[in-house]
Parts: sequence; structure tokens; C-alpha cells
Amino acid sequence: MTENKFPKTQVLAESALMVALSIAIFAVSDLLPWPYAYGGGFSLFGQVPVILVSYRHGMKNGLLAALVLALFEMMMGYKNFTYVAGIAAYLVVALADYIIAFGCLGLGGMFKGKFGGNQAKELAVGGAVVCVIRFICHFISGVTVWKDYCPDGMAVALYSFVYNGSYMAIELILTVVGLIAVGKIFNLSKKKMV
Repeated sequence: MTENKFPKTQVLAESALMVALSIAIFAVSDLLPWPYAYGGGFSLFGQVPVILVSYRHGMKNGLLAALVLALFEMMMGYKNFTYVAGIAAYLVVALADYIIAFGCLGLGGMFKGKFGGNQAKELAVGGAVVCVIRFICHFISGVTVWKDYCPDGMAVALYSFVYNGSYMAIELILTVVGLIAVGKIFNLSKKKMV
């Protein structure tokens, strides 16, 4: 598995297009009325393009693309910082809800070549793993920073698990389905996929 078999300009152009596509999908998804009163929600395949960068062009390029997406998501969620106080809370929100949570999407290509070249399976497993990592990030943020939003009498860990798990489970399913479809339709190893 060679990470840099594509010309640098092609990698840069494809990465930029995929990040722009992810940003557009997340922006449109944010306009839909989700039942999540305190933030969170799922996208309609918004993670797929960045995971494809990681799979097609290597994790280094995937992590760079994911960082750009993470910074965009943090700018779009700037109002969340107004609900917290203290440097520790700001850091947890910045890292756990944005930088690490979305940055981990760049690891989505970690299983390339691990299942005998079965693109769909490699993408699906990579997508599932990064969704679990992203859920863990949001869970940690929920039990440390957002614990005050937990209903009275409910364990904070249970609340964070249910709240964050409810949308991340849907995100995981949509991401895996999208990646399987792409993996079965396109040959991601070729310079031109179609």
C-alpha cells in the first residue's frame, strides 16, 4: 500500500473537493430540524468524503482534511462556547466536541489493504471505528462539561451515553452504508475512479 501514488496536485484538489463536500453536507444537515435540544445531531453522509480522502490518499492527507473539517465545525458551533466557563471547559469542548471528534475521521483509511483489498469492507470497518472514537469524544465532553444538562435523578454517564449515542448510532449507520456503497461502485485505487 503506497500512500503517495497520486500526483500532489491531484491529492490536493481531491482533498479540497471532498472537504468542501463534507462541509456542504454538514451545513445542509444542520438546517434540518433534529430533536437534539443541546447540540449534536447526525449528518446525511457528511463524514463519508473525508474518510474517502484517508482511504484513497493515506491517513496523513486524511488527517489534514479532517482537521480542516473540524475547524469549520468548531466555527459553526461557536455558540457552544458561550455556555461554558473556564479554560478547562473551553479546551474540552474544543478538543472533544470538535478537533479530536472530527479530526479522527482522518483515520478512516486505517484498514486499507487489511481485508484482501475488499474496499467496501475496509471502508465500512474504518468508518465504524472512527464513529466509535467520535462517540467517545462526545461522551467525555458530556460527562465533564455538559453534565449540568442532565435531568435530575439520572446518572450523568447514562445521560451522556444515551444522548450522544442516539445521534452517533444514526451517524455510524449512515456513514457505513455510504462507505459500502462507494466501495462497491468505485475503484478508489485508480487515478480516475470511474
